Amino acid sequence: MGRTCSSLVWMVAVATALLASVASASEPAAPARHAMPATQTWDMDSGAGGIYRIAVSLPDDPGAAPADGYPVLYVLDGNAYFASFAQARRVAEHLPVGKAIIVGVGYPTDDAWDVRRLNDFVAPMPDPPPRQYRELAQYPSGARKAFLDFLTGPLRAEIARRYPVDPERHALFGHSLGGLFALYALYERPDAFHSIVAASPSMEWNAQGILDDERVFVARLADGRVGRNSRLMVVVGDRDTDDDPEPARALVARLDRLSGQGLRVRLLRYPDEVHVTVPARSVTDVMRFAFEIR
Repeated sequence: MGRTCSSLVWMVAVATALLASVASASEPAAPARHAMPATQTWDMDSGAGGIYRIAVSLPDDPGAAPADGYPVLYVLDGNAYFASFAQARRVAEHLPVGKAIIVGVGYPTDDAWDVRRLNDFVAPMPDPPPRQYRELAQYPSGARKAFLDFLTGPLRAEIARRYPVDPERHALFGHSLGGLFALYALYERPDAFHSIVAASPSMEWNAQGILDDERVFVARLADGRVGRNSRLMVVVGDRDTDDDPEPARALVARLDRLSGQGLRVRLLRYPDEVHVTVPARSVTDVMRFAFEIR
């Protein structure tokens, strides 16, 4: 009788455990977040500009860096584009790109884009704002110089503190308004990056106000007041209906005439790409351009 009771107790316990297991199996578990290999992420306070989410993709053995350190590519709108560049860097680490570091500069959000990019990437909104930008006028704008100071100052110093990097080989990638900022970075501080990629730059912003920055830069370049090591690649999609690719092509034609002053300019066109598909299509081409040794 005792053995029978023990058996019943055991059977009840097993049945209870099985029922609990079935019940828990029927309840969907919360999905785990994917962590990209060879990647580190942290939040960084820039001071005036607030918190940025920094993501870094680097070789598995950073201690085996070349004597001069790894070249670095800074990717703006990191929430949207860092993952594409990080994965491409991993699979192309040996050929055709070589070992390098990708730094995504984004915001503490899971969204692909954050409204703060408006403040970081563009000149101040005119007052009154153009009709097509009235809805955006409610958001801050015009802190592009402070953001450039952060990129080339505190962030660059922190990356150099954490990783073995080549101080002479820092490149920058930006798309859309980020591409507009990339042009501004070239014009404002041409010696800060050895290579700059402006993908589908929104040159129509603020009634093409970037042309004023371009004219000042060209005058400085002609007078020999800037370094002679600037390299710019402009990437466009021929089916871009958000930002007409024609101004970008005209920009390259204008700047190409300055090759005698040391400016190297390249135009890369994708016949079948639209505005939002240009970054993904251009990843490997951008890394080739950013990391090639001049």
